[in-house]
Amino acid sequence: MSKAIVIRSYGGSEVLVCEDVDVGTPGAGQLRIRQTGIGVNYHDVYVRSGLYKTLALPGIPGCEATGVVEAVGPDVSEFHVGDRIAYVTGGYGAYASHRLLPADLAVPIPDNVADQVAASNLLRAMTVEMLTGHVCSISPGMTVLVHAAAGGVGRMLCQALASLGANVIGTVGSAEKADIARANGCSHTILYREVDFIEDVAKFTEGKGVQVVYDSVGADTFAGSLEALDFCGHLVNFGQSSGPIDPVAMATLATKSLTVSRPILFHYMRDPRQYRTMAEQALSKFASGQFQAPEPTPVPLTEASKAHEILESMTGGGSLVLVP
Repeated sequence: MSKAIVIRSYGGSEVLVCEDVDVGTPGAGQLRIRQTGIGVNYHDVYVRSGLYKTLALPGIPGCEATGVVEAVGPDVSEFHVGDRIAYVTGGYGAYASHRLLPADLAVPIPDNVADQVAASNLLRAMTVEMLTGHVCSISPGMTVLVHAAAGGVGRMLCQALASLGANVIGTVGSAEKADIARANGCSHTILYREVDFIEDVAKFTEGKGVQVVYDSVGADTFAGSLEALDFCGHLVNFGQSSGPIDPVAMATLATKSLTVSRPILFHYMRDPRQYRTMAEQALSKFASGQFQAPEPTPVPLTEASKAHEILESMTGGGSLVLVP
């Protein structure tokens, strides 16, 4: 009998209950996976609390994990027993010691990439692939503003932008985080609690503004992000950690011919080929060292509630991995 974390009602971390589950044998196009690491994300917290009602209850949460193939179903030729794989899914079910997985979600893990690193960072890295390779076209010499530049996605986003030749400005909450942001590719950092980031961006760009803003903060920064853009600039909002954003009048965008997008990674994963390309590119960048991830903090699967409590108390940048 396998173990899984099951949510039967929305609420605090106490609703994450470890139960015995019967996984069964893989059907056509499926793999049976013995999982080795499971990523813990704020998306999981929103699902648990009921903010996102995207998991039918009772259900097993979790969007990303790594594992070893234990059995292969009919019509699967790409994978074999013993293969190491990683995956990201909008269908949930990752908080488990074993699971059945559609084979088209599985991506081989490079030999020099640790399971726990892939398990706790693949979703972040694929988000960066989406933001820099699909949502926006980044050219050398562009100036880009990244909010929460020392956070988990922020660090990798700054790494990717710098490697593409962009001049990266990052907003951070402390001098320590400013050091982290600079170490990950920022050419200029702004302590947003001490100075007005709009004024600082104007100084850094000689009054022009930036071509792109990546904003995962939401309510607290959205209006300022629009103001910090140059003419024909693009604001990419991909999160709302400070709360939901008020409606925007078209006339506001028309003042400088601005564009706004609100990408969701799972929508970009609907095409299996695009999903696989983004996942393989992300893993190859970990293998080459282009993406540098923080050392993950392991937590036993049976203590998933503790992992959520740790995540909700963190100030950003680290990563947690559940270990069955």
